[in-house]
Amino acid sequence: MGSWQVTVMNHRREPGGRPQGRPAGPLARREGWTLHGGDGELSWVDAAGEVRWRRPCPGRPNAAHLSADRVLVTTTSFDYTAWGHLGPALLLDLADGTPVAELRGERGAALGDGRFVLGLEGYGAFDTRAHDRDGAVVDSWHSYGHYVVGTAGPAGTGLRVVETDRRHPTGSRVVRLLPGGVVEPGPLLSDALAPEPLVLPDGTLLVLDAGVLRAVGRELDDAVLAELLPLDPADRHRFTGSLHRGPEGLTATLVERHPTRMGSYSSHIWTLGLAGR
Repeated sequence: MGSWQVTVMNHRREPGGRPQGRPAGPLARREGWTLHGGDGELSWVDAAGEVRWRRPCPGRPNAAHLSADRVLVTTTSFDYTAWGHLGPALLLDLADGTPVAELRGERGAALGDGRFVLGLEGYGAFDTRAHDRDGAVVDSWHSYGHYVVGTAGPAGTGLRVVETDRRHPTGSRVVRLLPGGVVEPGPLLSDALAPEPLVLPDGTLLVLDAGVLRAVGRELDDAVLAELLPLDPADRHRFTGSLHRGPEGLTATLVERHPTRMGSYSSHIWTLGLAGR
């Protein structure tokens, strides 16, 4: 694992930067069409801005995944339930918004051909299930986190997970899910809540792990690219990380909550140069 190198171009610390919820804008896009979600409602809008269908949603939509003629929408609940504020995961027919199945899960990904994976963590659960186009479970794994879909194939083939087990000390790893419920273990992580990784053109994952930028290859080999702000285990719960790649390059951010002043935050921001070797 040595095909990428990172150069720190700039580092600054700014006041504020409290972590935000879901960004504004459509939940999903496809060829100019957009899926929008508001409190209690979903709508599918064509490229000309015409609403093609509108459907009630029993919760607040927070993410959507498109796969062929199906869409999977995860939600938070208006009420506190046995699963906290986790709402239902809705599998819909994309043509007219007709409900296909109501599932339970917090984070999902599209596998193609109308298939999805859907993961659930908490209350004794740390699981990912593969669902067919009708919502039936066709495979399952003891793993959960940020899903990175690779090459096409049977459910699970090429699917990597940057695990987030929310445990201290964490047992999270970067793993690969294989058919038959097999979890291929990769490198251990230090952060129980690592942010969503970035995927580079060759399939390498960039993972911000407790203030350290790591690269994890397709074969689950890994290397440290930059030690930005290595976090003490006792302080990791106060930091929330993110990675973004834009026109100006790669940006890594760690939002720090003050140890004693509630509601007080500061942001550590790095601008990074990324190059292949």
